[in-house]
Amino acid sequence: MQTNKRNYQLLGLLIIVWGSSFLLIDRSLLFFSPEQIVGYRLIIGAVVMLCVSFLYGKQLPRSITPWLHFVVYAVIGNILPYLLIATGQLTITSGMAGLLMAFMPLVTLILAHIFLPNDRLNRFKVLGFILGFSGVMFILWPSVNDGSNTIFGIFLVLGAACAYSINTIIASRLPSYDPLVSSTCVLIVASLMSFLIWPNIFYIDFNNIPFISGFSLLLLGALPTGYAALIYFTIINNAGATFLSNINYLIPVVAFFLGAVVLGEPILWYNILALLLIISGIFISRFKS
Repeated sequence: MQTNKRNYQLLGLLIIVWGSSFLLIDRSLLFFSPEQIVGYRLIIGAVVMLCVSFLYGKQLPRSITPWLHFVVYAVIGNILPYLLIATGQLTITSGMAGLLMAFMPLVTLILAHIFLPNDRLNRFKVLGFILGFSGVMFILWPSVNDGSNTIFGIFLVLGAACAYSINTIIASRLPSYDPLVSSTCVLIVASLMSFLIWPNIFYIDFNNIPFISGFSLLLLGALPTGYAALIYFTIINNAGATFLSNINYLIPVVAFFLGAVVLGEPILWYNILALLLIISGIFISRFKS
């Protein structure tokens, strides 16, 4: 597949959009609760993707089986990780949250070895996981000592990374559907479920919402939750999944330094070392035996 200039531009755009989601969550938390952030970003994202699907002439599935699969994706790939990240960011910085999410592809290595017969561990994957896990330890140990980021918040975000990994494995085992339609349907299902789970989250005095929080939540739903899916599937179709996998190296970097530049979050030496270890682990794990 062709990886031309436009594909690199789209890849850069996707990295910025997804990397900025942690910053947007941080600003949204100034007013909204984690549950409200989850519900509203899903609704906004679903509206965006519905418009995109209709623009491309897509039709939603009419049988029940695909919708049952979308329920699984909605819970494990959207509602659960979104809630864990938003709750975790109450007590950790946005840059730290983005850095921790880099652990997701390393968790996927272990799960793939267990559940996917054709994706076994090799020495490079094992070494990559050990390096990545060492990076997480470099985050946890100083946090225990100085309280800059709470252990509880760190584990919540790591739980979100694990949820994304589980969702990846499930997606590889269940039937595949049109990518644009499936992403739209998952957001629709997740939106409806969030309303059923937290029916009171939509009762808000809109007159008192600070501009920065309201605007951040709007962007969070429209871009990282909604429009990014269209960019994602465009890259997949034009350049392939291997080319797309390069985002695993750069999204944590963007998230970490956006928090430092925009919010003034501290850049500590052990955070940089952890980032290098985790990204090195991802890089080495892609080597072939």
